[in-house]
Parts: sequence; structure tokens; C-alpha cells
Amino acid sequence: MSYGPADRPVGGPALRSVSGLAAAVSVLLGVAAAVDVFALWADAGLYSHLGTALADRTDQLAHDAHVLDVAGKAQIGAVLVTGVVFIAWFYRVRVNAEYFSQDICTMARGWAIGSWLVPVGNLWLPYRVASEIWQASAQTAPDGSWRTVPKTPLTAWWTLTVASAVIARAGSSLSNSSNTLDGLRHAVAVIALGDLLNAVAAILAIVFVRRLTRMQQPHHTPAPAPAATA
Repeated sequence: MSYGPADRPVGGPALRSVSGLAAAVSVLLGVAAAVDVFALWADAGLYSHLGTALADRTDQLAHDAHVLDVAGKAQIGAVLVTGVVFIAWFYRVRVNAEYFSQDICTMARGWAIGSWLVPVGNLWLPYRVASEIWQASAQTAPDGSWRTVPKTPLTAWWTLTVASAVIARAGSSLSNSSNTLDGLRHAVAVIALGDLLNAVAAILAIVFVRRLTRMQQPHHTPAPAPAATA
């Protein structure tokens, strides 16, 4: 449940605003989505040229490959910068979650950072941490009862994030092993699908960040007016 300054859990952390970090993360995620769209455009160009007579023009294909390489490097840069700020926000909301409930968050604070660094485990550990943060941050209903807030934004974001990562890895593997134009064209199509899903995942991440940030805003119930005296 949510608490006011006077009745938060004893020994719990103070509630700190994450609005500034959330705004920065949202902007960076928007930039990352735009970079993914640029990469998708580069994918489409190469895919188209590999399927036409232009496939015999090595200069055009070399240009397409160069544009795609630039897009890939831009994506890596966007992921690194956005990731640092996102994890800073993620850690802060994890600490804030203890303000609302110290029992729900079973994973230590450090997992808000460490969960992203565990090979294979980073496919689900960050989602588990986020789920606990989400549940702990759920606001109470007007009558004071516990309210379950659907995790749709979180689940949708994480599902597409994992799917895009898996598809991108598959596309990269196909590209490295392709030795025909048709095989390379197929690999580019798979990579394009990964870029599309990644762009949509970035937008859903913005929804998740903004929703969870709003959930952690302090809500104070006005004190009842004193009874009138005769």
C-alpha cells in the first residue's frame, strides 16, 4: 500500500522523486526508437536491392551495407547510453518500492543492476525485479483496500524486448552463414523484423517507465475537516 510521510514503514527509505530520471529515460528511449526506425529503413533498402537487377551492382550493395553498418553502430550507442540512465532509474524505483512495501520485494536492491548482467538469466531476472517493484508500488483504492494494477505495460515491453533480442541474434547468425543472395536477403528480412520489434519495445518501455513513475508519486489524503462545534 502507499503511505504518507507520517505512516510509512518504520526503517524504510524515504520516497524520492524519479521524475527527472524518468523524463531523461523517456527521451533517450524515443531516440533509440528513432534509430531503430533508421535501421529498419536501411534494412529495407538492402533487402530491396538484393531482390532486383541492382544485385549485380556491387557499388550500390556496398553503399547499402555501409548505411546498415552506420545504423548498427548508432543502435549500439543508443543502447549503451539509454541503458545506463535506465538502470539508474530502475535502481531508484526499486529503492522507492520499499517505501510502499518491504515484504513484496524479495530480491535485494542490487539485483536492480545485477540482473541485467547475468548471462541467460537476464532474459527473465530483470522482469522479476520489475514485477516486484510494480506490485509494491501499486496504489491503494479510495477505500483503503489493496488494488492490483495490471502489469500489461511491463509484460508487453519485456515480451517484445526478449523477442527482438532473440530475432536479432538469429538474423545475425543467418547473415554470417549466408553464401547466396537469397540467403542474405532472408537474413536481412529477419534482422529487419528484429529492428521493428525493438522500436516498438522502446515505445512500450516509455509507457512502462511513465506509468511506474506515476505510481510512485506520493499521494496524500487530505485530513478530515474538524467537526463544527455548537
